[in-house]
Amino acid sequence: MLNGGGARQLMTIEIASYSFTLYQLALLGLAAALIGMAKTGVHGAGMISVPLLALVFGAKASTGIALPILILADLFAVYYYHQHASWAHLRKLIPFAFLGIVVGTVVGQLIDELMFAYVMIAIIFVSLAVMIYRERRTDLDIPSSPMFSVSIGVAGGFATMVGNLAGPVMALYLLAMRLPKDQFIGTAAWFFLLVNIAKLPFHIWVWETITWNSSMVNLVVFPAIALGAFLGFKIVSRIPEKPFRWFVIIMTAVSAIAMLI
Repeated sequence: MLNGGGARQLMTIEIASYSFTLYQLALLGLAAALIGMAKTGVHGAGMISVPLLALVFGAKASTGIALPILILADLFAVYYYHQHASWAHLRKLIPFAFLGIVVGTVVGQLIDELMFAYVMIAIIFVSLAVMIYRERRTDLDIPSSPMFSVSIGVAGGFATMVGNLAGPVMALYLLAMRLPKDQFIGTAAWFFLLVNIAKLPFHIWVWETITWNSSMVNLVVFPAIALGAFLGFKIVSRIPEKPFRWFVIIMTAVSAIAMLI
């Protein structure tokens, strides 16, 4: 875990087998709240949570900490938007996303912690490039052929397994399908709930990044997830969309650079 300096090391809080400084606990709570906000409409906020959790727990271990938080947040999103999902599009993506999850699991087993961190950072910066491209191109035209669905499914499954970073990939697909706003959110909500549940066995029995101790941490931050989800619903319509998206892009890049350093 991240080692704080100076006064931050004088006070620690024990949760299961983990020992957190107040600084680390604040990062954990912030990451959980951002995930909750991202799932209920504040697009991109969850991107910042990925490097924040990696700074606290390490690259690979952070994916196991994040997964139950994501599933809890997904349940909030599905509860509010489930009726708007486009199952025709989900049926095209889900099988190939499962294939991407398997590929990501194998890759994660073959590489060491440092290389895992580099792969996460690479995915983050590719995702940022996609987000920036989308911001600068209002006339975005993406192919909608069957092979596009296959490639998006595999890429999304791989990205979500290795770094919980399939958001920009899924956004590209849904934009290409020209889905209305509610269908966009509802389809994404069901996609992430299904693939995140599918990842659980791999994290528990293959990577062993989800344990009883890590589950205790997830329970502790549940109020932060709920708060973030509530705030997402309340403030998403009041925040200027474009300035917020650029704020997310900049803060995610800063966090990823901190991981690299």
